[in-house]
Parts: sequence; C-alpha cells; structure tokens
Amino acid sequence: MRMDEIPFGTTDWDNVERTEHKGDTGVAYWRTRSFGDPKNPIRVRMVEYSPGYRADHWCSKGHILLCLEGKLETTLEDGRTFTLTPGVSYQVADNAEAHQSYTATGAKLFIVD
Repeated sequence: MRMDEIPFGTTDWDNVERTEHKGDTGVAYWRTRSFGDPKNPIRVRMVEYSPGYRADHWCSKGHILLCLEGKLETTLEDGRTFTLTPGVSYQVADNAEAHQSYTATGAKLFIVD
C-alpha cells in the first residue's frame, strides 16, 4: 500500500454516509472514505456488524482490521480460526489467505484496505 497525495485531514465518522451490506446472515453497515490514487485508492472504513452476521463470501482482499467493540471470528480457508476482541487487530495481504468472518454478538471494526 502506497500512501501518496493524501493531505492531512480528519474524519468525523458520524457524518460519513452509512451503506448496508447483507451477509449470508445479518448485515454490515459501512462508513467508507477513499484516499489517494483514484485508480487504486486506499479505502478506510468504519464497519458495524449486526449480531449473527456471517460474510456471504470468502475474501481474498488484503486488509488491516482493528476491533473496536464486540467480538469477530475470522476463519481461513485452511480451517484456522482467529478471534478479534477490542484492541486486537489482524493484517493479511492481497491474495494471501482467503478469509471469512462471523460474529455472534456484533462487532465494530476500523478497516484499511
């Protein structure tokens, strides 16, 4: 990830439009900002998952995730499972290890990809 042409700025996440993304079960609400090169932007998101949310796909996109609230379970295609709780993060490169997320209780994440 290269961070060029991004002037200093702040984001009041409460003022960023919220979009809804349904999972296999539950729903995710994203607040998204994009920065840098429009052809390959850096996407920064505040994401809230409802209780019972399960992603509707295996994701191969690289991310850096930080759990702010709740608990998120992430399973890799090889079967390993990781748990994020407040203050715990993970990072994975593009096309490195496909992953799928689930939360029984709901979760709030800060994500950069």
